[in-house]
Amino acid sequence: MSNHLHSPALKIAPDGPEFSRVVLGLWRLVSWQMTPQQRVSFLEQALELGITTIDQADIYGDYQSESLLGEALALAPHLRDKFQFVSKCGIKLVSANRPAHGMQHYDTSAAHIIASAEQSLRAMQLEQLDLLLIHRPDPLMDADEMADAFRQLQDSGKVRHFGVSNFTNSQFELLASRFPLVTNQIEMSLLHRQPLHDGTLDLLQRLRIAPMIWSALGGGSLFMPLHEQNEQGRRISKVLAKIADEHAVSTPVIAIAWILQHPSRPLVLTGSGRIAAVKEAVQATNIKLSREQWFALWCASAGKNVD
Repeated sequence: MSNHLHSPALKIAPDGPEFSRVVLGLWRLVSWQMTPQQRVSFLEQALELGITTIDQADIYGDYQSESLLGEALALAPHLRDKFQFVSKCGIKLVSANRPAHGMQHYDTSAAHIIASAEQSLRAMQLEQLDLLLIHRPDPLMDADEMADAFRQLQDSGKVRHFGVSNFTNSQFELLASRFPLVTNQIEMSLLHRQPLHDGTLDLLQRLRIAPMIWSALGGGSLFMPLHEQNEQGRRISKVLAKIADEHAVSTPVIAIAWILQHPSRPLVLTGSGRIAAVKEAVQATNIKLSREQWFALWCASAGKNVD
């Protein structure tokens, strides 16, 4: 394994952008309580690891996370050209920072998509987003209206590419029939294997579209003490420890490598403000599990052998 950690990059769709395989997820940024200069340092350390893609959303940190990133970019404007920026919209939270919101709901109207994208650009102090995602499927989504909003944002140079997050296959195909989508950001981990079996990864592999994976470590629950885990978690943890020992790496590295090995070419989002945890995600890009190791983890998660 190389001593120099560096995330590879890949083109995430036939007509999509090139992103780093490990994506810097900033949804917890507010809770990290970093000074603006500490945020700059964190971004610079990520960049040294080959991480060039940042994931945000309008609602993160009670609508504050994007502004905290914007403060850092204002301090270090040279970083704007070093990263690709992803954000999301479509969820309206009840918040003192959005007093007009009467109840929590989805909004994928053209007016809201455009206003959200423009607000994200202002908050992050950017001229353009590389990718805008619809955060959750909206039962009232009008695919034609959404495609029109996407076209307006693209034609004005405000957003380069579009995708979705947490969409089912039918929802993805509906919107993709109106406008090209370049990813579906989904939950997947050894504790959440559904995308392997519900057709999500099959569809994306068929379209040569790379998924973006959130909660790749199951929210950290895989690494709690064994007595605090459920039966599934204990089974997985024991196999993770064995395989991690065989590769002389930590267990989070193996848990992420297990995801990265899927032929749909997933990108994995980090969720930690500790650069050591970010390094583990990058380290996972260098790990190749044997099929027996990969299936040992699948079987531990499933609680059964393959048929």
